[in-house]
Amino acid sequence: MELLISTGLIVFAAIVALGIFLHFVPIGLWISALAADVHVGIFTLIGMRMRRVPPAKIVMPLIKANKAGLDVNVNQLEAHYLAGGNVDKVVDALIASQRAQIVLPFERSAAIDLAGRDVLEAVQMSVNPKVIETPVVSAVAKNGIELKIKARVTVRANIDRLVGGAGEPTIIARVGEGIVTTVGSSERHTDVLESPDEISKVVLGKGLDAGTAFEILSIDIADVDVGRNIGAQLQTDQAEADKRIAQAKAEERRAMAVAREQEMKAYTQEMEAKVVEAQAEVPHAMAEAFKQGNLGVMDYYNMMNVQSDTEMRNAISKSGAKKSVSGK
Repeated sequence: MELLISTGLIVFAAIVALGIFLHFVPIGLWISALAADVHVGIFTLIGMRMRRVPPAKIVMPLIKANKAGLDVNVNQLEAHYLAGGNVDKVVDALIASQRAQIVLPFERSAAIDLAGRDVLEAVQMSVNPKVIETPVVSAVAKNGIELKIKARVTVRANIDRLVGGAGEPTIIARVGEGIVTTVGSSERHTDVLESPDEISKVVLGKGLDAGTAFEILSIDIADVDVGRNIGAQLQTDQAEADKRIAQAKAEERRAMAVAREQEMKAYTQEMEAKVVEAQAEVPHAMAEAFKQGNLGVMDYYNMMNVQSDTEMRNAISKSGAKKSVSGK
């Protein structure tokens, strides 16, 4: 019984040791590399394990590159993996570029991948150009009519400018700016409707792909719709604004006139109060004059006669004025 237990422990320990050995020494992967005529040392594979690099992610792309006739080595692929790159996609891009007769060194391909761009898609776009559809661009001609234009831009990836070059949003923005400028310089919107290809020619001639990762092959106007009469709307808004300004100024003048009227009424009332006050002082002054002997009885009667005569003349003049008016 003890012999069986000892034998079982030995077998278990052997299996565990064999598993650990095969984990650190990928014999199967090493044999596959030898079968594909790719020389990768067993200690190189063990070193990858020690550096926490999955050997399969290096050896399998290396086999693929070797079969395609590419000149790459283990150190290049492992360094790219440790830098955070996608080794398999880089090798696929190198194979695709070789088949399409596009010059793409490994260093440039790795740099494009590390820059965050899809290097395989870039190579495929170099062979098969991509069509970018712009959103609807609103532009206004000189006669004030709005045009809504949608364009399709055919681009091809420029391998030499993929690192540091601007992307698709820049292309879309520049094309939209070119459309707005071209339509804005047209005298009438009908000129654009008659010859929409003129927009493509003008915009394409501006060199919009400068500094980008693409080469613009063509710009085609997909759709043109007539929008609002922006010029008439702006004139209407301006007229409404002028009317409001005039109304505000008129209201200001009316308020000033009302304030002036109120001021004059207050002044008139003040003058009338002073007249009444002065008239109230007259009897007191006359009484004081009688008392002091400065005014006699005859003087008082003469003054009253003059006052009565003046009032009679005023009454006669007013009645004569009324008759003349009614007679007319």
